[in-house]
Amino acid sequence: MKKLYFVLLIHCLIINNSIAQTPDLGTWSILNVKYNLNEKWSVWGEGQIRSLKFFTNFHYYEYKGGVNYKFSKNLALTFGTGSYQTYKEGGDFILPKNNDELRIWPQVILYQSINKLKIEQRYRTELRFTSNGYRNRFRYRLGLSYPLGKQRDEYSPLQINLSNEIFFTDHEPYFERNRMLFSINYKPTKASIIQIGYLHQFDYKIDDETGRDFLQIGYFIDIFPVKSSHKTSSNDINDN
Repeated sequence: MKKLYFVLLIHCLIINNSIAQTPDLGTWSILNVKYNLNEKWSVWGEGQIRSLKFFTNFHYYEYKGGVNYKFSKNLALTFGTGSYQTYKEGGDFILPKNNDELRIWPQVILYQSINKLKIEQRYRTELRFTSNGYRNRFRYRLGLSYPLGKQRDEYSPLQINLSNEIFFTDHEPYFERNRMLFSINYKPTKASIIQIGYLHQFDYKIDDETGRDFLQIGYFIDIFPVKSSHKTSSNDINDN
């Protein structure tokens, strides 16, 4: 356990140093609401807004929704769709837009646990109807999550997450983006999560949302039927 905390401390110092060297730290705000129909089925909706500087130069927003089906504790499927709007840089929502996109995406998530450490692999296929024509894109994310502290009312109030995701296509230049995220989740209640994280992104010849470094702030709410016996929000990595 001491080794784990030491590694986390070093990682936080590296992130803090990266933020200090970043001239323009953007922001990435998320609101996600999920309604759990039962232990297997759930529906959700999410809105995001992003800026290239600290809560200014807003250049991107998206809203989306979908349905989840959990086959088992190790396998979950999602079908999602949404609108993704990208504006020019240099101010708040500068016209004309860089991209006006409707996106449909199925995904598969595989889970594995090693003691308290949770490993997540996410595979997503995106069908993208953009203002520049139809495109395919594929994404793979590897994520790790670990609860901290003593459990409270059958859940851990703190959790750390680390993930890395690659974006690629079926045409040149093939590789589009690499996205790394380090975040801390705090659960004020069993059914809600506040997420604060640092996200670094490398883009290669891409025309949708851009930017390199973001402060990510998210609020995730789980709603359960009144008669449900399972009323604790998941420990999944909350980044859609």
